[in-house]
Amino acid sequence: MSKKAIVLLSGGIDSAVTLYLAKKKGFHPRALIFDYGQRHRKEIEFAKRIAGKARSSYKVIKLSFPWKASSLLDRKAHIPTHTSYREISDRGRSASGGKRGIPSTYVPGRNLIFLSIATSFAETIKGDALFIGAHTRDFSGYPDCRKAFFDIFKRVITIGTKDGKHIKIYAPLINKNKKEIIKIGLRLKVPFELTWSCYKGERHPCGVCDSCLFRIRAFKEIGITDPYFESSK
Repeated sequence: MSKKAIVLLSGGIDSAVTLYLAKKKGFHPRALIFDYGQRHRKEIEFAKRIAGKARSSYKVIKLSFPWKASSLLDRKAHIPTHTSYREISDRGRSASGGKRGIPSTYVPGRNLIFLSIATSFAETIKGDALFIGAHTRDFSGYPDCRKAFFDIFKRVITIGTKDGKHIKIYAPLINKNKKEIIKIGLRLKVPFELTWSCYKGERHPCGVCDSCLFRIRAFKEIGITDPYFESSK
């Protein structure tokens, strides 16, 4: 009997590759797609398509962050844009630490909340694992995408749930950059044309938000055409 896994599926490259990795590892994945009041629904629709292509069942979980403490939630807030990848790398560097500042697209507590819901689902269906596509390289600096966070969360569910000690947490991309992630996806035949990365919900990808620029740079370095931009023309 296949092992059961809950996969957080956002509709982007990272979560799509993670879904296919869960399948490769022999898990029977069930995708959780979150409708949390984000400024557009495109990523939700793309996530459904990816789940369908992967022949994975899915549930759409609706919740809200009424305080809208993120530009991904507040439609009146400005989405940070840049003219190049270098601008992202240089953003918010301090004289002492040299670290990037956390951008306005950070949603406070998002992964903590999503993983808590996933844990409840996994415990209910006697699931074996949670999969999340977070990574710490070529990302926007979100504090809930770090390995230390997932290590501590595992301790939390071990102590704070009835059967959580049996649930493993997999973040298989944690030390990968976007280029490496795409290469993994190509080997797994991930349908990148069905993924949506842009923070904006317009007809075509903007090409200038953090998420678009990370994606553009990675495909360019690999030397192949990104079907995401080709299919949106």
